[in-house]
Amino acid sequence: MKKKTFDEVMKESSVTYEIYANMIDDGNRYEISDGVLELMSPSPSFTHQTLCAELLFKLNSSCRDEFIIVPSPIDVILSDTEVRQPDLAMIHRSRISIISNRGINGAPDLVAEITSEHSRRRDKVKKRIVYAKYNVPEYWIIDLSNFTLEQYVLDGDRYELIEVYAGEETIHSKTVPCASFSMNEIVQSLPVQPEMLD
Repeated sequence: MKKKTFDEVMKESSVTYEIYANMIDDGNRYEISDGVLELMSPSPSFTHQTLCAELLFKLNSSCRDEFIIVPSPIDVILSDTEVRQPDLAMIHRSRISIISNRGINGAPDLVAEITSEHSRRRDKVKKRIVYAKYNVPEYWIIDLSNFTLEQYVLDGDRYELIEVYAGEETIHSKTVPCASFSMNEIVQSLPVQPEMLD
């Protein structure tokens, strides 16, 4: 298949994973939302990236024997016309067959998005609907504006907000029982404290 430019792909009536995977790399990151190619927001902030690294470190410390934990960018191919790149995905080792070189083929056990002012609506509304539709058992939204973790658990075909963790409260998850940390632990581990950055 001939590689296509972004402009050529945008002319397609429905963008599939195959079209997306054969785009010319223009240095941008994209997702496919119901067959529509979407440019992701500007590069993540320093705090976003370091918080993601600390979360990855914490989860690897306690969960790596049971789960494979993958940070973005990684394609989570939920269907041929729905491809997402969550900040973090966790797949139980008993489901390793959904992992391939191209990405994760199907629903991870847990996805996490670290939201900012640029991505808040997409993470809290659009992605929450999509991850529920494709049966991702648990969804975490970490909000950088107040350093909280919203924990959504699948109930039928939609998510129920189970808990909002902040400060010293220890995060507990039935989906990922090995996870045990507080938001304060994560924030205090950051190499540069957020209030020191403009």
